[in-house]
Amino acid sequence: MKNLVLVVMGVSGSGKTTVAKGLAERLHWPFQEGDSLHPPANVEKMAAGIPLTDEDRWPWLALVAQWIDDRLVKGEPGIITCSMLKRAYRDKVIRGKPGVRLLFLQGDRSVIAGRMAKRKGHYMPTTLLDSQLATLEVPGPDEDPLLVPIDGTIEQMVDAAERVVRQA
Repeated sequence: MKNLVLVVMGVSGSGKTTVAKGLAERLHWPFQEGDSLHPPANVEKMAAGIPLTDEDRWPWLALVAQWIDDRLVKGEPGIITCSMLKRAYRDKVIRGKPGVRLLFLQGDRSVIAGRMAKRKGHYMPTTLLDSQLATLEVPGPDEDPLLVPIDGTIEQMVDAAERVVRQA
């Protein structure tokens, strides 16, 4: 488990950052907020309510992949957040990399929308939730994702994440 790199994935508002930070604290692993790797142009588009295109995402995903690769080369564990909405993104960033696992935060639109509405200071507006859900390609069994439901409290979500990671 100590050489494991986790990619905490899901749509915006699913709790990626909160769960990943809580899990990183419990496991004493390095944490990287994937959204902080977005180029400023991407942040501006999302803040304006404009969904990103694949062309917008590729440079960002390359930086996410680099962070993961750096952990693997050093033989260190780590946790990074990244929506990883499409299979093509996941294939490009993590496919074939031993020691990398997806931790997929899954839940209903209503729960996610409620959480997004309560956030303060985040650039991603609730209006983009539907485009995120439309883009999402749920990881298949062949991707062997670790699944965490988001219908509980944050503490319950972090507990569930820790449980599935320790069992992995």
